[in-house]
Formats: sequence, structure tokens, C-alpha cells
Amino acid sequence: MNLNKKSAQWIMLILVSFIWGASFILMKRGLESFNELQVGSLRIFFASLFLLPFLFKRLKKLKKRDVKSLLIVGFIGNLFPALLFAKAQTQINSSLAAMLNTIFPITALLVGSLFYKVKPKKNKILGTIIGLIGALGLVSGGNINILAENNIYSLYIIAAVILYAFSLNEIKHKLIDLDGITITIFSFAIIGPVAGISLLFSDFSVAFSTPDALENLFYIILLAIGGSAIAVTLFYHLTDYVDVVFASLTTYIIPVFAIFWGLFDGEKISLLQIIFMSIIFIGVYLVNKNEKQSTNSDT
Repeated sequence: MNLNKKSAQWIMLILVSFIWGASFILMKRGLESFNELQVGSLRIFFASLFLLPFLFKRLKKLKKRDVKSLLIVGFIGNLFPALLFAKAQTQINSSLAAMLNTIFPITALLVGSLFYKVKPKKNKILGTIIGLIGALGLVSGGNINILAENNIYSLYIIAAVILYAFSLNEIKHKLIDLDGITITIFSFAIIGPVAGISLLFSDFSVAFSTPDALENLFYIILLAIGGSAIAVTLFYHLTDYVDVVFASLTTYIIPVFAIFWGLFDGEKISLLQIIFMSIIFIGVYLVNKNEKQSTNSDT
């Protein structure tokens, strides 16, 4: 696929969104037999095994100066979020998890501004505030008691998104000499053994005593290969050809696919959730609109 063509970029964007949209329901299925630590670790371990054959041809690209950033991308951008998303989905449905994921561009803006010396424009600040209002409303479900059990588990998603934001900024500002595919391969090569070691100390007796254990393990393998190895590789590869603004459009499309998969699996979505999700979209739109207008002048 020639990603120099705009049509190919859109196809890739939709494909990645479709895969990531399905990831939430695959996590839900995996959690029917396995606990959150097992799901997250199995996801990373199988993804790293899938990418391992591609590692050896790229070893010569590894530079000592990039190791620190690759550690950040590996742990903060992949391993920890995988565990946090799995933990969150023990109590919240896949549709809500996908909706909360839409605060990613806003969070990336804040992280870039505070830690990577990126100067935000006024419209970006406004969009950030509006988006955060929508996110808080979505977490609280419109209730004053934001410390309710499910809302606390929603905070795991927000924590994962913050880690994603640090990871993307690290890639954009510190790993500019490596292409997206190489970054994915190296980062998973680092965290794969860590996930494998954690699995050695995990008790699978309860998981495999469930009637659908093998089927749910198959869903986790699909999650690992599709939602991590393939989707992350395609996304990082796409960022080699487009700017952050275009790539962040995945956050608009992912909830659509996630809601589709959730409805197909019998989940329900409330009107209040749709309203707060719309507020998030307004905030993200304002951020992206301002970024589009200043792409030529901003670094």
C-alpha cells in the first residue's frame, strides 16, 4: 500500500481503527476466563513472539541513545496500558472503554505542553478544557458521586491514555531517527520477556477450569496479534507519512467500531453517554482544527 497517497492513508486509518475497535470486545472475552494480569501479559507476550522474526534484520538500527526512549515506549506505551485496560474492563463495558479513549489527543496536548515544551494555541487550550469536561462527565455517568465503583475503574482507562500520551510524545520528539515499524519491534522485544516472566508466576488453574478457557485464550491471541502487534505496527508506520493530527482521527473512529462490536455482543449504550462523548468530540475537534491551521508553523 502506497501511503504517499491520501486514499491509502485513509484506508490504513480506518483499518487500524477497526482493529482497535474490536480489541475492547476481545479483552472482554479473554477476561471471562483469565484475570486482568494474565490477559495483559498474554497480550504483550504473544505480540512480541509474533514480531520476533522481524527483529534480527533491524538490530543494526539500534543505537545506545535510543534505548531510554524505547524503554519508555515499551513499558509506558504498551505494557502498562495493556494491564490497565484489562483491569478497567473487569468492571466497565467495551463501549465506555472506547469512549474514554477519545481523550487521547487532548491528553497528548497537555503532556507535550508540560513535559516536551510544545506551546499550545488558544483553541487547543479551549478544546482541552471542553474535552476534559466531557471526559469527567462520561466517567461520572452524570452522577455527583464520581467515586462509585465503576467510575473508579474508568480512571484506569484515563491513566492508560496518559501513558499513551507520554509514549507518543517520546516517539515524536526523541525517536525521530527510527521508523515506526522499527520502534514497534524494538519496544515489544524489550517488554515481551518481562510479560513472559510474569506469566511463569501466574496461577492458570482457575482460568483453565472454566468451560471456555481455550476459546477465550484464542480471543487473547487474536487481541495480541491484531490489537497489539499488527495495529500498533500499522499505526506507527502511518505516522511516518502523516502528521499527528491525521493519525489522531483514529480516536473518532475507534468508538464507532467499539460500539458496533459491543452492541453485537449484547451491550447497551445510554443517551447520557452519547451526550458526553459528543462533548469530548467537540473538544478534540477544536484541538485538531487549530493544529491543522498551524501545521506549517508548529514543530
